[in-house]
Amino acid sequence: MDDENVDLDHVDQDIENDAVIGSALRASLLVFIILAFPVILILLWLVFQKEEQESTETTVTLPEVRQSNEQPPPQLPLVDVTEESGIQFVHESGKYGEKLLPETMGSGVAVFDYNGDGHQDILFVNSCRWDWDQSSDEPTSCKLYQGDGAFHFEDVTQSVGLTDSFYGMGVAVGDYDNDGDSDLFITAVGEIRLYKNDNGTFLDVTKEAGVAGEEGLWGTSCGFVDFDNDGLRELFVCNFVNWSKENDLSQSFTLDGETRAYGPPKAFAGSFSLLFHNLGNGQFEDVSLSAGIQVRNETTNVPLGKAMGIAPVDFNRDGWIDFVIANATVRNFMFENNKDGTFTEVGRLVGIAFDRSGNARGAMGIDTAMFRDQDTLAIGIGNFANEASALYMAKRGRRQFVDAAMATGFGPPTRQGLTFGLFFFDIDLDGRLDLLGANGHLEEEISKTQQSQQYEQPPQLFWNAGREASSELVAVGRESVGEEFIEPIVGRGAAYGDFDGDGDADVVMSVSHGSPKVFRNDQSLNNHWVKIQLVGKSSNRDAIGATIELKHGDQYDARTLMPTKSYLSQCEKRVTFGLGKETEGSLSYIVNWPGGDREEFSSDLIDQEIRFTQGEGTPIQDETSL
Repeated sequence: MDDENVDLDHVDQDIENDAVIGSALRASLLVFIILAFPVILILLWLVFQKEEQESTETTVTLPEVRQSNEQPPPQLPLVDVTEESGIQFVHESGKYGEKLLPETMGSGVAVFDYNGDGHQDILFVNSCRWDWDQSSDEPTSCKLYQGDGAFHFEDVTQSVGLTDSFYGMGVAVGDYDNDGDSDLFITAVGEIRLYKNDNGTFLDVTKEAGVAGEEGLWGTSCGFVDFDNDGLRELFVCNFVNWSKENDLSQSFTLDGETRAYGPPKAFAGSFSLLFHNLGNGQFEDVSLSAGIQVRNETTNVPLGKAMGIAPVDFNRDGWIDFVIANATVRNFMFENNKDGTFTEVGRLVGIAFDRSGNARGAMGIDTAMFRDQDTLAIGIGNFANEASALYMAKRGRRQFVDAAMATGFGPPTRQGLTFGLFFFDIDLDGRLDLLGANGHLEEEISKTQQSQQYEQPPQLFWNAGREASSELVAVGRESVGEEFIEPIVGRGAAYGDFDGDGDADVVMSVSHGSPKVFRNDQSLNNHWVKIQLVGKSSNRDAIGATIELKHGDQYDARTLMPTKSYLSQCEKRVTFGLGKETEGSLSYIVNWPGGDREEFSSDLIDQEIRFTQGEGTPIQDETSL
């Protein structure tokens, strides 16, 4: 009995000990849960964030709609006169079902006076059927149309010798031998051509001039420009990606998981652009490597550039031409001229490499201009669908650009289109520069997977309402520009020129695998204007790169003579100043010639073209140039 009591005492004590231990464990567990609760919340938040990042659905926040302007855009009708103009060109892309990337990227157009008769002519760059495609044996070539100054054009391709068939892309116009004729350089997939203008006949001098380049390159935009101020025109050639049929077909590109699609630039390796130095004897030297324009990926050491557009511009205003390069899906380049034949790439330092969030965009067409006033340089770049086009700006004396696309009202509407061609011009001659973009998607069936996108897209015109307006750049609608201009097309290259001699700029756009569009500018606002043609002596004959300052009453504008702009294209090589309604007061001009010479010219003539020749003005010795 006593043993039983002892055992029960032990049992009771064990139970009591177990209770104490259990109570302690429960207390410890409660403390652990309390302490661990914040950690659990943080882990759950991180998991939630990870799931959000891995989601294939993206919620798009639309940009805030800007207030309407107090003054609507004026009547700016752009009338489609393609059919009655006599232009019957049709672009051959070579597409036949396998969806090879070059088939959807071309081509360009050039506005220039090939025979020196004072009227603007038009060259359409053409591609061709692929060598392995035997479905058609009819050769295709570029087409040159001679203008008569009254919006009528005649096909003179055969008589001028431009009958070669190759896969053309972009074009540059320039008098590389300073003989007074405009020569042609045409980029291509695989083959590039230099044509010397011999009194209105074009001779293929590619091999003799040393500009054939390496096989396998895909040339895009290009331009003649005197980068070393020696009076001779050099040649910059943009190259896109490292492409081949085999590489393209080896990858399974698709939008819907079933049918083949065109591949994105990210799927192909980058390439180096080319810079040819003019030796002055009809030959060029490839100085791409020694000049420092071959940019490599800092991690992999492979070529980085995927160049689509080029804008030669003296961005730091030191009298030497620099180059801005629009790259697709990788950062944009700014090649700063070191004045010794070399360049330094400073795109990231000056702020034009990425968007405001630090991302590269699908950049294509590009142009630069003195925007707002003579002290503000603007760089416009057309970007991919669902990406706003860029409008980088910098004041004189500042090396840092800021993307003002959203602040000016230009950015939000451009997200609707995929912009290729892009340029500044004064459509209504009011003295303020407007902007035009040629749009068109890459995929014919893009609307099946992206309802907000269409293959054919309307061009866009942005009217400059002035800096004091609630929206500086206003997207112009059909009520102002007319129904014909906003008809959807697959726009690629775009250029302007005065085809009927009335002072305002008319517009031509190339269409991928289709017929181009030629628009006559029918604005009738009675604004005055003056056109300036420059003739260089110690500088290059065309005076490409010269800047003209105009002082007219309270108006003070500046324009640079640079036909290389847009996408794969060239514009007329005359500078137009819109004067608005003002007719009183003298007009004084300061020409900053390439190489540093500065001269003042006086002329009170308006509503006509004036020619200034280097050495015939009044020299200026001070340092107050742009």
